[in-house]
Parts: sequence; structure tokens; C-alpha cells
Amino acid sequence: MTSGRAARELGRGERVVPGVWRLRLPLPWPGVPHCNAWAIAAGDGIVLVDTGMHQPGSMAHLERAMGMVHLRPELVRHVVLTHAHVDHCGQAAPIVSRSGAEVWMHPDHRHLTAFLEDAEAMWNRRLEVALQSGVPEEAALEASARRRKADTGIAGAIHVDRELTEGVTVPTDLGDFTVIETPGHAPSHVCLYNAEHRMLVSGDHLLGRVSPYFEVGFSPDPVGEFLASLDRVEALDARLVLAGHGRTFTDVEGHVRATRQEIRRRLDRLEQALEGTTEPRTAFELAPDVFETPLTQQNGSWLLSETLALLIHARRVGRIEKVDREPDRFRLA
Repeated sequence: MTSGRAARELGRGERVVPGVWRLRLPLPWPGVPHCNAWAIAAGDGIVLVDTGMHQPGSMAHLERAMGMVHLRPELVRHVVLTHAHVDHCGQAAPIVSRSGAEVWMHPDHRHLTAFLEDAEAMWNRRLEVALQSGVPEEAALEASARRRKADTGIAGAIHVDRELTEGVTVPTDLGDFTVIETPGHAPSHVCLYNAEHRMLVSGDHLLGRVSPYFEVGFSPDPVGEFLASLDRVEALDARLVLAGHGRTFTDVEGHVRATRQEIRRRLDRLEQALEGTTEPRTAFELAPDVFETPLTQQNGSWLLSETLALLIHARRVGRIEKVDREPDRFRLA
């Protein structure tokens, strides 16, 4: 679903430091009007970290953003993807077609490639999860039909030339950026750290506006993985963060601390929502209490997925338990 604001956004480019440019690219999502791609000087071209989402006019926005800083898609030598979500990798295929660039991405990208290989099976699985989470059948069917008609946000299949695993380095004119595996937001998520300049490309792991999100269904405990990844990023001693959304920021320790606190608050609200009733509750029933907002067509899928991730983590640490009933229901342990 698109928003009026997103339609008025334009691609924009700006220099952050010598040899690094922020490319701000529009998104069609309410509350998330843009994402960032990062161009980093590398020899006779650039490394492009993330690509933006593929949608009507998206390449024109990328060209506009690049043109504002005297770059163009043909200069891309490597497309380096922080993770396999469409707002970060959706335009990879046409960029590669124009530039001949290699694509670098973490190998644990099944959460995207499974959808590309068999979209119908993935939509059916998501519908099953929604029903199992307590979403009323009529609402679940309506939402599923609506989302199946929406644009996928990705231009086509992505061929990965180099796997971004722990310790792999991406050479640039600023020196090497080293891969730090940071799963949680997505199994495929990595950050890139340049120790010489204490610069961190954080993708969606660490954002200026604290808003953690967790990919559910492809790893055993996304919240636990996210928290462990925060520990790894905090230990790097970065001083400048190039995030996947929003502006750059420098208070890395403060943002790590605030992100941990927000996750703790959500887990506390989850337990509080279960304390207030003798009956076990579904994820659908719990989500409005955890996030203190009603579920709508715009936020329902997002908040339900996050609630499921919190439930998985709370079960793994022994705070809650699942009751043997249909749909899935939970109570305090």
C-alpha cells in the first residue's frame, strides 16, 4: 500500500565525508518514507551498499540522487547488501544489468529467496501463521488477498557473486570495511565496519530512530540474536553510523542502550498483558497491548510479526509457555 507522502518523495544525494555519499531513496510505506543506499569511493568507481526498493520510477530516483553528487549507476563495481529485505536489495538486478557489478550478500537469505522461488507457497504459509496467531479468518483472508496483489518490491532474482560472511572485507578508498554478522532483524543481516575511520554501516540493525524489527520464521530466536548482535556492535567502538534509514549519527553507545531498553520494554509489556488475565491469549490479542496501539491494515502484519518474535524469545528464556490449544495461546510460566 502506498502513501501520499511517499509519492512526493524524491531521490536525493549528499556527501557525508570525503569518499562517502548518502543516497536517500523513496519508499511507499506509511511512517517509513525513505531508505538509504551508501556510495563509497573505490578506485575508478564506487561500492554501493544497498539499493533501495524496486517500484515505478525507482531507478529514476536513484539516478537523481547519484547525479546530485556527480555519480551514476555505471560506476558501481560492487553491490553490497546489508540484508535481504526488498527496501535494501530490490533494485540490485537493474543496477547489475547497467554496471556489470558483482553482488555481495550473506548466504542466509532464504527468507527472501524462498519467496522468489515459490511466492504462492510463502503467501499460504503466512496465511497459516496469521490464523494460528488468532487473526480472525475473514480478516486474515482479506489481508492475504490484498498483499498478494501488491508489488513485490524486487526487480528480479539476485545472483550472489560473493558471500558476506564474518571477517570478509570490502575494499574501498577509505580502507577495508569488515563484515560483522548481525542476525536478528533478518538472518542475512550484516554490518560493515571500517576500523581506520571508526565508521559503521549498520543497515537496519542500529537506527537513529530506535525501532527494532525482527524477521520471524527462519531462525530459532530472532530477538535473542538481535540482542547478541547489539553486544557485538557495541564492542566495535564506532563513532559514525551510516544507517539504513534516517540520518547519520555518532552516539553509538546511547543508541545501543536505547535499543536494548526498547526491547526490554516490549517484553515487559508482553508479560504485563498476560498478568492481567487468567485466560491464555493469542498473539493477535496481545499485539495491541504490547505496542499500545490498535492493529490496522497498515500496521497489522508488522506488529503481529514482532509480537510473535517476542513470544518466541520469552518462551526460550522461560518467562511464558504455550498452551495446547488452537489457535496458539500463551500464559505466564
